[in-house]
Amino acid sequence: MTKWYRENAPITADKLADELMRLKRGSVTRRHFLGVTGLGLATAVFARQPGLFNSTAVAGDLGTQMSIATWPNYHDPATFEAFTAATGVAVEVNVFGSNEEMLAKLQAGGTGWDLFVPTNYTISTYVKLGLIDELDMSKLPNYDASTETSRFTNEGIVDGKTYAVPKNWGTTGIAVNSSKIKTPVTSWKEFFEVAMTEADGRAMVHDYQLTTIGNALVSLGYSFNSVKPDELAKAEELLIKVKPHLYAINSDYQPSMRATDAWMTMCWTNDGAQLNRDMPEIQFVLGKDGGEIWSDFYAIPKSAANKAAGYALLNYLMTPENAVKEHIANGAPTTDSRVLKLLPAEVTSNKIVYPDEAALTPLEFGAAVTLTDPGRAELMARFKSA
Repeated sequence: MTKWYRENAPITADKLADELMRLKRGSVTRRHFLGVTGLGLATAVFARQPGLFNSTAVAGDLGTQMSIATWPNYHDPATFEAFTAATGVAVEVNVFGSNEEMLAKLQAGGTGWDLFVPTNYTISTYVKLGLIDELDMSKLPNYDASTETSRFTNEGIVDGKTYAVPKNWGTTGIAVNSSKIKTPVTSWKEFFEVAMTEADGRAMVHDYQLTTIGNALVSLGYSFNSVKPDELAKAEELLIKVKPHLYAINSDYQPSMRATDAWMTMCWTNDGAQLNRDMPEIQFVLGKDGGEIWSDFYAIPKSAANKAAGYALLNYLMTPENAVKEHIANGAPTTDSRVLKLLPAEVTSNKIVYPDEAALTPLEFGAAVTLTDPGRAELMARFKSA
């Protein structure tokens, strides 16, 4: 653990709760509370909520619980603990492995989510289907559009209206345990070849059609986003051929890689950074033949039951002092220049997290058409059931 992180470590939930009670009793000033807890501007949204800085319980304004739908290994639990300690609102975390799964849950209704984390290419579909709210930006004073990198944030805006704000960006690469696999893996073509040879029975692919089908397409020289029937047929042929050699089809692959049950997997940036940090023999590489670059966002479902808490948590997460701890913990690169300035050099110089532009050039952002394309959905279903 670095000296920088020790000095800026999140306040514990117990300490934050204790300081909040001292504030409520009038034992300390608001300035002291903000300084000691390190919440700073993160409390701006709560300061506008009646009762936070007097004897009225915060939970009465925001409810007692809320739910967020997100991805595996994607948040620092201390962030939610601190939010709960400050507001009295417990955060239930629902983990999903694909955007198709999230879409299906939203279309079915009654998800219970008050906030969720969709990927860039899905947002226009959610808007078209009327599944997410246009955001009330007056409730997000800690978000600053002028400090965001437009390359990764534009898809949160549809027809001039903001429906989602960025969480972070990243890539989809290959994690390889170099102590187990000696064959160089530098492309998706090599990934599938090694999966059927040296990594036989030890390779994993995502339970997610965008990346599993997309990377198979790339390995064959096609676009990551192709929906052409003849190209999908070739990708299916490859995936059916490789399936008997796989360890598993699962988007939550960290446990298997850490246990060395799996030696190679399709891997998102944040997981690659976490795995390499704890097990340096696990290397993360981007396919020189292409693949995916992505950005994830926060959005509020129309069906959200506790939108007040959804906005409160979102505003809390948009605060640079809170966001930087999230980025250090989960390993994904930031879209916000305010956060970038707060990150230690050991993070910003990490080529897994911030690769050279040349490595990003062959990559493609996911296309909206892939989310609902029946050809891709049917291919993935056949692959999983084969």
